[in-house]
Amino acid sequence: MIRTQISLRKEEFDAAKREAARLGISLAELLRRSLRGLLPAVNQPPWMRFAGAVQSGDPHSSQRIDEVVYGHKP
Repeated sequence: MIRTQISLRKEEFDAAKREAARLGISLAELLRRSLRGLLPAVNQPPWMRFAGAVQSGDPHSSQRIDEVVYGHKP
């Protein structure tokens, strides 16, 4: 990983800190996720840009995907 420094207005910093706290992640992770959403995927299918972007809060959600996506199991 490469460490870098950025300058933000106080309002931007405060809003980013609030959003990171709401998501339960660090400010650095919030900024990394934001950049991933803006930058074109390199050597990956376009849909991979969204891989891992959604968290259900349920560690077993992949086993219950129909319930997670549709709200019920067919």
